[in-house]
Amino acid sequence: MRKKERALLAVEALKKEFPDAICSLTYSDPLQLLVATRLAAQCTDARVNMVTPDLFAKYQNAQDFANADVKDVEELIKSCGLYKTKAKSLVDMGKALTENYGGVVPDTIEELIKLPGIGRKTANLIVGDIFGKPAVVVDTHCIRITKRLGLHQEKDQKKIEFILRDLLPPEESNDFCHRLVLHGRKTCDARKPKCENCCMKDFCKKNI
Repeated sequence: MRKKERALLAVEALKKEFPDAICSLTYSDPLQLLVATRLAAQCTDARVNMVTPDLFAKYQNAQDFANADVKDVEELIKSCGLYKTKAKSLVDMGKALTENYGGVVPDTIEELIKLPGIGRKTANLIVGDIFGKPAVVVDTHCIRITKRLGLHQEKDQKKIEFILRDLLPPEESNDFCHRLVLHGRKTCDARKPKCENCCMKDFCKKNI
């Protein structure tokens, strides 16, 4: 079976298993998703969702973050881990958005990755979920599951992103990545995957 065929089977299987493919971070505008995704680095989405209500109540736009006291942001996000680095990048990001983009979150990966603390994973999430463009969010679930499926043998996130862009239908790629997260949490665990319960067991390379 070719990789593209296996990828299409995976798309359909996960679509049936998880018809509602949504981001588990809570947000109401592009900036909030950008901030929440930055906070989610090495932190659970559930924890981020506990922290962001107070953060967003105090800092409501890019200018607010640009003018923020880093120490105050640190206190608000402390439980997310790596809080000193994250707080500094949020303030710097607010400044960059205000100075270079009129306070508006840009809609391309190329511009988004110019922002402090924003890598390709976050940029893809923004262009996919906010702007409805084809996107491939390569997180730990995506790396692990697509490798087990036999779609690649890579470790580099950027290489995996472009491999999957070639294999997946553009209109399905963003939702596919959200479904991989749900599948990774429910079935395809990093340490002990529940292969017997997997909706992709018939064509997954790990079982062949």
